[in-house]
Amino acid sequence: MAVVNYRFQIQAIVVLWGVLAISGCATNPVSGKYDLVLMSEEQEIEMGVQNHALIMKRYSEYDHPALQRYVENLGQKLAAESHRDHLEYRFTLLDSPEVNAFALPGGYIYITRGIMAYMNSEEELAGVLGHEIGHVTARHGVRQHGAQAAAGLAGLIAAMATGSRSIAQASGQVGDALVLGYGRSHELEADRLGAEYLARADYDPAMMLKVIGILKDQEEFERQRAREEGRPARVYHGVFSTHPRNDRRLQEVVRAAQRLKHGNARKTDPEDFLRLMDNVTFGDSEQQGIVRSNRFYHKGLDFTLVFPEGWRIDNRPAQLVAVRPDHEAAMVVSLDTLPKGESPARYVHRRFTSLGNGQPLQGNRGYTGIARGQTPFGYGSFRVIAVTHGEHVLLVTGFSRDPGADRAFLETAESTRHLKPGEQRYAAARRIKLVRARSGDTFSRLAVQTDIGKYAVDRLRLLNGMYPDGEPVPGQLVKIIQ
Repeated sequence: MAVVNYRFQIQAIVVLWGVLAISGCATNPVSGKYDLVLMSEEQEIEMGVQNHALIMKRYSEYDHPALQRYVENLGQKLAAESHRDHLEYRFTLLDSPEVNAFALPGGYIYITRGIMAYMNSEEELAGVLGHEIGHVTARHGVRQHGAQAAAGLAGLIAAMATGSRSIAQASGQVGDALVLGYGRSHELEADRLGAEYLARADYDPAMMLKVIGILKDQEEFERQRAREEGRPARVYHGVFSTHPRNDRRLQEVVRAAQRLKHGNARKTDPEDFLRLMDNVTFGDSEQQGIVRSNRFYHKGLDFTLVFPEGWRIDNRPAQLVAVRPDHEAAMVVSLDTLPKGESPARYVHRRFTSLGNGQPLQGNRGYTGIARGQTPFGYGSFRVIAVTHGEHVLLVTGFSRDPGADRAFLETAESTRHLKPGEQRYAAARRIKLVRARSGDTFSRLAVQTDIGKYAVDRLRLLNGMYPDGEPVPGQLVKIIQ
């Protein structure tokens, strides 16, 4: 029988009650009802400021002033029609191939060039931005924060009341389930609010349905590719955005928003929007480096390296992650500045204090050894390799359950070299190009002009809003990739 500290238990209950009673309820600016929140609007804005700094450490702003201004102006037009038009909204176009848009508390809204590539009109983009503004105006980030904090405190009290760690864990799981359910309702509410803001700004709120269709097509395509490649799917908002095309609830909120229109919906020329997308980067950026098949190229840093054939390569903002098809081996490649005068051996030993069996690699150009610590496969040994490249050092960390994978880690590190003159073009980013469809043009024919390899026809249809079997008509302005 466990001994329970009842005094501590009572104190915790008092603390929880105080938190809920004093700062836990605030009027929702959208519904007018009370919500469980644990911060004021000033604190919400400060949370946005702090997290914005973290977001911009991971991502960078896409260097396209005209497109940045366009996103900002459209976002501000919609935000002015929102329930919290007094907030100072900030809209940022991120240099990322991810198909994503998201919002932070306090009015920070982000959209990637990756999702914009699939937009074909101002109205469609307005649908995405309106949805994200809805998350801000309904204080979803703050409400989620409040629900998670309350669930955590409730779990702590359950543990103290029973002396049982298992009950605390179960309570935490219940709390997670409540928060996940809250999230699903948040997405529909953001859709409803986005439709309202579109209507008030004289856009057709039915564009919310069009945007959902576009994202569903992209999601279906991404999930198919992920299954074939044995990796998790990367989709916009994950499960929270997955509405069926004939979602009755979404159709109802769009119909309700139609009543808010001042008159006829404004008409924009889709070609004006498409011309802004001409020459926009598609896929990996040159600043981040380009993955082509199993080789990585970086023009600015003038180097290339080769991964083992068949490994899946994920080009992330700060590192490359390569995973063997059977998921029994993986390596992480990152670039660091080498302190002046420091040798690769000194660098590795400084970074990995548990390193053993160290030895030079490629003369004095590199150094490698075996370290111990936490790995994706649990606590154990892993390979560390550092190779100098000018004033930088390339760090390769290899993890595996299979000792035979060690050779692959070493060969990848040893393949690092300067770009050859003919390889500069492989280090250049792919870009969206606009062409006029001619009589007889099909996406199969246009795919010959593209540089996106497998799935080229499907991807062109997605980019032009014609997935899964549409074809261009003569005279239509069409996006291709070169």
